[in-house]
Amino acid sequence: MKIKQFFIATIFLVFAANAHAQFGKNCELRQVKINLLNPGLEYEMALGTNTTFDIKAGIQVALDPLLPDVYSEFGVFPAVAAQYRYYYNFEKRQRKRKQIYGNSANYVAPAVAVFFPGSRTIANENVEGAFGYAGLVTGIQRSFDSGFNFSVDVGAAYYDGQFEGDIYPVANLSIGFIISEKRWCVGR
Repeated sequence: MKIKQFFIATIFLVFAANAHAQFGKNCELRQVKINLLNPGLEYEMALGTNTTFDIKAGIQVALDPLLPDVYSEFGVFPAVAAQYRYYYNFEKRQRKRKQIYGNSANYVAPAVAVFFPGSRTIANENVEGAFGYAGLVTGIQRSFDSGFNFSVDVGAAYYDGQFEGDIYPVANLSIGFIISEKRWCVGR
């Protein structure tokens, strides 16, 4: 799969979700977050009662599928990543009188990412070009009245680029602050 196809798939996902979007009581309409762990910005917007589109750009730690032993070391690359999140436990958290502010709930999401590593040397060979993945993750997000926010998700994805594509694990950890929001949820 080419990088261009990742972008097309992401755009299609957003438009397909918007076709069925109806704002509900659970998701924040939109929120902008600063990620401190993987420096960058993140934007999450509601698409439906329990669904959001989350896109982030910044510096991320990632597997480098070009290495002979993919798991031997991680790379740090500029990246753009997107997820279409379905939050499945808003109502359960509300019944237990737990906060749902900032989309504090558990989710499943198709996920895509494109990494732009620039030029690097692997096995005495100069390598250039972007690579990416498309897959499925499950995770949790929690936000607090102070604006502090974290999310963690894990899953598997098909990585592709200037190498033979394969399936590898995906793990994302975001720690930061909500810097701008438009509230809609009622479960404070």
